[in-house]
Amino acid sequence: MRACEDGVVSNLEPHPAEEETGATVALALRRDVLPGREVALGKYTVVHRLLPHTNRRMVGAWCFADHFGPDAILAGPGMQVPPHPHSGLQTVTWLVDGEVLHRDSLGNLAMIRPGQLNLMTAGAGIAHAEVSPDGHGPSLHGLQLWIALPADVAHGAPDFEHHPDLPSRGYSGAYVTVVIGALDGLESPARAYSPIVGADVRLEADSSTTLRLRTDWEYAILALAGDATADGVSVTPGNLVYLGDGRSELAIGTQHGARLFLLGGEPFADELVMWWNFVGRSHEEIVAARGAWMAGASIAGGSDDSDRFGVVAGYDGPALPAPDMPTTRLKPRDRHGRPMPDA
Repeated sequence: MRACEDGVVSNLEPHPAEEETGATVALALRRDVLPGREVALGKYTVVHRLLPHTNRRMVGAWCFADHFGPDAILAGPGMQVPPHPHSGLQTVTWLVDGEVLHRDSLGNLAMIRPGQLNLMTAGAGIAHAEVSPDGHGPSLHGLQLWIALPADVAHGAPDFEHHPDLPSRGYSGAYVTVVIGALDGLESPARAYSPIVGADVRLEADSSTTLRLRTDWEYAILALAGDATADGVSVTPGNLVYLGDGRSELAIGTQHGARLFLLGGEPFADELVMWWNFVGRSHEEIVAARGAWMAGASIAGGSDDSDRFGVVAGYDGPALPAPDMPTTRLKPRDRHGRPMPDA
């Protein structure tokens, strides 16, 4: 993911490691404050990578979370993300400020603004580019999130959805928008393949409210702006507070106002390999995805799988080449980040 001159909205690190990042933390039961890892992307941008983390690889099916901005982009071109691939996941783009133009290899062209959802289902493979439009605003701020796809749909057909209107509800001192999944009787129209929730929560100054949760799901919460508390624990930008499962409700509050994002879902059972922009079940899957991308997308030629990701039409510039594979074998890991014994 990059911002300003190089853009945001993907993992564009030139030497990506197998994802198991973050500082080691002494965990408290179901209220684990997990500091994000600062990742410098491009010349001007530092994002906070909140998932995956050494002590928490996933929350439900959520497997990747970057918080970017607010970044001042008025003096530059803003987001400029070249065409790049994804497989085995869904991408969720959620903006607090700014606007982004999405293009993909299915031919979709969609502008996203704050309060709207872009949801891209990669399936076996898709490519997309995202740019700030001409005449863009002065700042860019939001979240890049990935949802791991279950094995039975991970190799399915790609798809893209744009949702300009999402279900919302006002509470005492709070306003909740369900971006994907379901929360407290609100259900997003976005298609989810796992029991899941992603919800934006805005709190007024000197307010508190209680969110109703499912005891069989696990949850985490982060702050997009401002300071708040969740079950008495401080929630500030740059950290992820893992709340575990077994909760029927969550008390949140703030003194000065805050913007939060709730992640949750049924614990994800599959062991996964995550590398660059691919999610798979084995080292061989990742190697095949990388090879297909490098064989297509006008980067190189000559492969039976060269049309797997397609071509992003209308983008003025070359596609992004994949980094070299690591010299060690990628290991499937469970949702806690532990490698499998036979891997």
